[in-house]
Amino acid sequence: MGPRRPAAHALTWKNADHPSDWTSVERHFRDGHTETWWAADTRLGGYGPDSPCRLVVATTDPAGLPEKATWYLATNLPHPDAPHAITGPHPPADLAEIVRHYGLRPWIEQGYKQVKDELGWADFQVRSDRAIRRHQTLVNCAFSFCWGQWFAPPGPLDATAPDPCPDEGPERVTRPVPPAPTALLAQGLTGDPFLAHPRRHPQPVVASLDGQRPTLRTPGPHRRGHHRTRH
Repeated sequence: MGPRRPAAHALTWKNADHPSDWTSVERHFRDGHTETWWAADTRLGGYGPDSPCRLVVATTDPAGLPEKATWYLATNLPHPDAPHAITGPHPPADLAEIVRHYGLRPWIEQGYKQVKDELGWADFQVRSDRAIRRHQTLVNCAFSFCWGQWFAPPGPLDATAPDPCPDEGPERVTRPVPPAPTALLAQGLTGDPFLAHPRRHPQPVVASLDGQRPTLRTPGPHRRGHHRTRH
C-alpha cells in the first residue's frame, strides 16, 4: 500500500453532509441493491488530477479507509478539468465513471478465466505480447462468427450440397442441432445497441491490437485487492 494511504488521509473529510474533498458515488449491483461509496482525486509523486496519470481513491469510509473496501486506482483517463482533457487521446472521465469502470473488474476477471478455458485463449505458441493479444482476438472473432451463425434464423437449404458425413452412423451422445445454415455466415445486427456485430467490423477489431488503449489499474505489485484492469 506504501504511501498511497497517507496520500488518501491527507484529503479533507468531515462527514457525509460535509464531504469536503470527497464525492459521493452510487454503485449499482446486479442483484438490484445500491451502495454509496466516496471517491476523490489525490496527489502522489507524478500522479494528480492535472497529470497524464491520475490517482483516484474510492472507499466506503473516507475516515477509516478500510483495507477491503478501499481502492487506489491509477488511470490515464483525464480529469474533466485537466489541461489535456480535450487534446488527449482518451475522453475525460469523472469520479463516478472511474469507479463504475473498476467495479466491472471481478466480472472481467471471472469472464476471462472462463473464456480462456472454454475458447482456448491459452492454446498458443508465441513469445510477444502483441502476438498473444492477436491470437486472443482472432479466437474471439471466430467464436463471434460461429455464435452469430448458431442463432441466425434458418434459411433455405442447398439441395445440391453433398452430405458432409455420408458414411457415419448416429453419434453416441445426442447433441443439440444448430439451425440450418444460411447464405451468410452471420446475418443482421445485434439487438444490443452497445455491441457491434463482428461480421461488419472485422478490420477495425484486429487493427485495434496495434493501438494504445485506455487503462485503469491499481499501482504497485499484484496482490489481493490490488489488481490491474485494462479496458
